[in-house]
Amino acid sequence: MNIAVVDAGTNLKAFTRMDGAWLGSIDIAINKAFTAKAFDISTRELGQNSQPGDKFFGIHVSNHDRVMIFAGGIPLTVSGVIVGAVGGSGEQDQAVAEAAAAARPTLTR
Repeated sequence: MNIAVVDAGTNLKAFTRMDGAWLGSIDIAINKAFTAKAFDISTRELGQNSQPGDKFFGIHVSNHDRVMIFAGGIPLTVSGVIVGAVGGSGEQDQAVAEAAAAARPTLTR
């Protein structure tokens, strides 16, 4: 499992890679977090809306091919405002991203 966190500007703020995780999945995790924040939508939802004939068909080739359209990227919200996103890679990436989003500490300004 690789896990990435980006801020509201899609800047990488945190990244961790478990021992033995695929090296090729590093970019996937980072790009899932990027995608979730860049479009303020989960990568699962974006994927569901980017099938042939749908409104986002072809979006995966935008942004220099950084857009991920499969589960594992989730926007992070604080008081209803999207402040960043988390992305994971691996077979359980959606579950891990959901757990990370749910477990984030309360932020104060």
